[in-house]
Amino acid sequence: MPELPEVETVRRTLVDLVVGKTISSVIVSWENIIKQPKDVEEFQLLLQGQTVEDVNRRGKFLLFQLTDLTLVSHLRMEGKFRVFPTEEPVAPHTHVRFLFEDGTELRYQDVRKFGTMHLFTKGEEYRQSPLAKLGPEPFSDEFTANYLKKKIQNTNRKIKVVLLDQELVVGLGNIYVDEVLFRSGIHPETPASQLKLKQIKLLAETITATLHEAVELGGSTIRSYVNSQGKVGTFQDIIKVYGRKGLACQNCGQPIEKITVGGRGTSYCPICQPKKN
Repeated sequence: MPELPEVETVRRTLVDLVVGKTISSVIVSWENIIKQPKDVEEFQLLLQGQTVEDVNRRGKFLLFQLTDLTLVSHLRMEGKFRVFPTEEPVAPHTHVRFLFEDGTELRYQDVRKFGTMHLFTKGEEYRQSPLAKLGPEPFSDEFTANYLKKKIQNTNRKIKVVLLDQELVVGLGNIYVDEVLFRSGIHPETPASQLKLKQIKLLAETITATLHEAVELGGSTIRSYVNSQGKVGTFQDIIKVYGRKGLACQNCGQPIEKITVGGRGTSYCPICQPKKN
């Protein structure tokens, strides 16, 4: 699933590809992707004549800022946005097409069909689901060690589970939580309330630094992720634990282990991330 770095990379490429273009019509081939409004014909009609003014991001969501509306899109597992000339043959698994007046179109492709789209009047997107309850951005002034301490000091949930909670901080998924915990030297099953202030400070700093580094490298291409220009990310080239079960830890040489935490496959080094009783 694309996490913050991948979605941010997609956002940056979409800014270059679609800002300033006006939608002439919309074709929806898989109606379940459209969550708001429920009426797909209304969704299509509302978008006609709207110009893309900007593309923003909130956590793992893309926000297409239009003339009067905001289109909120989540890519889920396999979603991709690509721009093509209208005459280009439509590939399989293309479920939504935004046709522009200039003869190009933005196509949403999704093998799994798990992606979502919500359309709101500008400003309403932050007051309703799915954005209303999201936590702060990891690059924001709000996300500090003190903020993190207040949020986790009274919960015995495992720190891996806590960091995946998008109401705590947005953008972290399985890949980056594993990497952040490794870089912080914290075992993924550690109860959050047991972390010392020194560990919390390091954790907050590492979350921000790791995601910033991943954004600069274009995200991680683990399975099928590419940005909207078809380019892969390279953060996977420096990954330390995720997907490396049985391989030697690059710090100590101990084989990387994999367990399940909160229903998610979790990779860690038993030496660099010791479990404390």
